[in-house]
Amino acid sequence: MKKTIALTHPKLKPARLVDSIKHDIKKYLNRERRKSLPAGMDYWTFDCRFGASEAAAEAIYTSEINKHIDAAVAQELPEFYVEILARACNHAPRSSAAEADDEA
Repeated sequence: MKKTIALTHPKLKPARLVDSIKHDIKKYLNRERRKSLPAGMDYWTFDCRFGASEAAAEAIYTSEINKHIDAAVAQELPEFYVEILARACNHAPRSSAAEADDEA
């Protein structure tokens, strides 16, 4: 998902528009997580970028998307850019020291 989202709408109040945007992003993340994983992969992770424009977008964590949307509304930006790209990953193997701590 690479999208520039407007924070103004002629008929919707800003608070309802922000709720709708957050819901659409959450729906997209859940839809991507439901896709079947490639062979040998454990989970989906997301590479996210957020900014006032595509050129000014910076990498963020998925858990910070709502905070950045709220900050964009507080700054009264007319629009913002969000990029969310799904990537299949494997969990890193545990070290033997961590396994010994778990057994104790």
